[in-house]
Amino acid sequence: MLYFRCYSAMKQHLALLVILLSTHFFAQQTAVKKETKLVSTRLDTLQTAYFASGCFWCVEAIFQSVEGVHEVISGYSGGKEKNPTYASVSMGQTGHAETVKIYYDSTKVNYANLVGVFFDSHDPTTKNQQGADRGTQYRSAIFYMNANEQKIAKEKITSLLSAGIFPKITTELSAFEAFYLAEEYHQDYEMRNPTNGYVKNVSIPRLNAFKKKRPEVLKKD
Repeated sequence: MLYFRCYSAMKQHLALLVILLSTHFFAQQTAVKKETKLVSTRLDTLQTAYFASGCFWCVEAIFQSVEGVHEVISGYSGGKEKNPTYASVSMGQTGHAETVKIYYDSTKVNYANLVGVFFDSHDPTTKNQQGADRGTQYRSAIFYMNANEQKIAKEKITSLLSAGIFPKITTELSAFEAFYLAEEYHQDYEMRNPTNGYVKNVSIPRLNAFKKKRPEVLKKD
């Protein structure tokens, strides 16, 4: 049976979406507290990176499994609308992609390593699509923060194409502009909802496939 993420998510959270306008501020504030606590204690030692490669439930869990990554936050980036909601992003109205913000220790994992994880954990050949998830909100994208990150991403794409790893790469390379936190219930979604149909049939298999492919980058505990 094919599970469509949007259908599964809307079915499980229908009640929340009905009152989304009235609860969005509270949910955002809760997510902000998660990030603020981390920032206040680790900002001086951690670097940040931004990637989009389909469902952020999946992407968050993948990067969270990597040695040197301290925290991964789900959110939205790449569009022009300020303070987007999951409902508006899911309908493709904002230009934003489901994106993760990664806090990492550069002495244990560098940016090039993270770019490698990015390409090893999704299909960058399908434009605006990952599996059954379709739309610009599911596009493959790297939001670089400086010229060096842009150079690393471009060189990785060139090497993958030259080696014939992928016949083409549709990944968008864009300068980072803004990141908006997703609602609280999206944070750590895979870990907190292991019995969800999409999680069981898409997210966990995707995570396990990555772990099998790149065991050397995984956390030891």
